[in-house]
Amino acid sequence: MSAPAGSATGARRARWPRSLLGRQWLLVAALVVLGQLCAAWVARQMVLRPRAEQVAEGVARHVDALRAGLAALPPAQRAAFTDAFNRRARQLAGTAAGAAPGARPSPVERTFMQAVERRLAADPDRAGVATAPRWRRDEAGGLVLRVSFDGADHWLGLPGLFPTREATGAWLMATVAGMLLALAAAWWLQRHLHRPLARVVAAARRIARGQPPPLLPEEGPEELATVSRSINAMARALARADHDRALMLAGVSHDLRTPLTKLRLGVEIAQPRLDGDLAASMARSIDEMDAIVGQFLDFARVGEAEAPVRESLDALADAVAQAQADHGRTVRVEPGGAPPLPLRPQALRRAVDNLVENAWRHGAAPVVLRTGGAAQGSAAWIEVQDGGPGIAPQDLARVREPFARGGAARSGSPGAGLGLAIVERVARAHGGTLELHAAPGQGLRARIVLPRENGAGGLEKD
Repeated sequence: MSAPAGSATGARRARWPRSLLGRQWLLVAALVVLGQLCAAWVARQMVLRPRAEQVAEGVARHVDALRAGLAALPPAQRAAFTDAFNRRARQLAGTAAGAAPGARPSPVERTFMQAVERRLAADPDRAGVATAPRWRRDEAGGLVLRVSFDGADHWLGLPGLFPTREATGAWLMATVAGMLLALAAAWWLQRHLHRPLARVVAAARRIARGQPPPLLPEEGPEELATVSRSINAMARALARADHDRALMLAGVSHDLRTPLTKLRLGVEIAQPRLDGDLAASMARSIDEMDAIVGQFLDFARVGEAEAPVRESLDALADAVAQAQADHGRTVRVEPGGAPPLPLRPQALRRAVDNLVENAWRHGAAPVVLRTGGAAQGSAAWIEVQDGGPGIAPQDLARVREPFARGGAARSGSPGAGLGLAIVERVARAHGGTLELHAAPGQGLRARIVLPRENGAGGLEKD
C-alpha cells in the first residue's frame, strides 16, 4: 500500500527542480507571470471597465442627439443627416485602425456593448428608439450601432473606441522582457551565492573523508560568512585534536620503547640462567609489545609532512615482496602496469606493509599483491589478498576504526588494532579510499584506490 504513495512522492520530486538555481528560476518566472496577470486584471477592472461604462453613457447621449435630429427633419432628409453624423464621428475618432470587418468583439467591447444596451433599455425615452439594438463592424473595423426610429433603421458609427485585443503584442513583449530580466537577476544572484556554498560543501566533504580542508574566505553576506567561520573553526579544532592525539601516541610509544629495550637486554643477559622456553616466551612477548608500539608510532606518523614524488605502484609492490622474501615469506606479485602517480612513498609503503602483515597474521597463504589502473582512467589501485577465512561482512566497516579488531584477530596474534586504521588514514591523505572485500572462504581483499591527480597534481596537505 505504501508503493503508490512513494511513487507519487518521487514523481513530485522529479517535477520539482533539485537545484537551488532551478527552483529560484521557477519561482521568479511564476511570480513574474502572476504579477503580469494581476496587473492585467487590475487594468481591466479599474481602467478599461470604467472607461467602457463612461463611453457607453456617451453613446446613449449620441443616440438621444440622433433621435432629436431625426425628429426635427423630414423623412427624406434623415438618411443624409445620419451619414453626416457618422462622418463627423469618424473625423473625431481619427485614423486609428480597427479590427477586421468580420472580427469578433473583444471582451472589453462586449462589456461596452452590454452597457450601452442596458442604458438604452433602462430609459423610457430611449426604449422606443432602441428596443433591440444590434451591432456590426464597418469597413474600417469600428463598431456600428443600429438605431430604429419611426420604423426605419439608422446605423450610428462608433469607430476606434477600444483596442481590439486586451493581450496585445506589446503586453506580451513586456511580460517576456520582464521575465528574462528577472531570471537574469536570479542567475546573477545565484552565482554569487553558489560559489561560497560550493566551497562550504567541498570543505564538509573533505572533513567527512578525514582530510583537512583549506580555510574558507570569511567575507560576503553575514549568513554565509558565519557558516564559513564555523567550518574554519571546526576544521581547526579537528586538526588540533588530531595533532594532540598523534603527539600523545608518539610520546607514549617513544617512552615505552626505552623500557622495552631494557627488558630485551635483560632477557638476553639472563637467558643462560633462565629456562629456555621461558626465555623464548619472554622474548616473543617483548617483540609483540614492540610491534604494538610500532603501530602506535605508525599511526601517529601518518600526518607527518612528506614531499610527494611520482612513483610506480608496480615498483612499490616489488619492493614490498622483496622485503617479505628476506623474512622467508612468499608474496606473489601481479602487476597491472599502472602509470606513475604522485605518492608519499614512505607513508604508502607503510600502509601496504600493514596490509601484508595483516594478511600473514590473520589470513593464510597464498598472499597476493596486485596493482591496476588503466592509463586513461582517473584512478589506480594496489591491493593485498590472502587465502584465510576473511572477515564477516558486518565487521568490514568496524575494523577500519582505530583499535577495532575482527573476530578472528581477537583470538589470534596480538595487536593494537591499528593496521587498517593506518591504511585508511594513508589512503585519505592521498585523496583516495580503502576498499575491503570479503567472501566466506575466499579471504580478505584490501584495496587502496588512489586518484591520478589531486588538485594541481599534488596530494592532500595535512
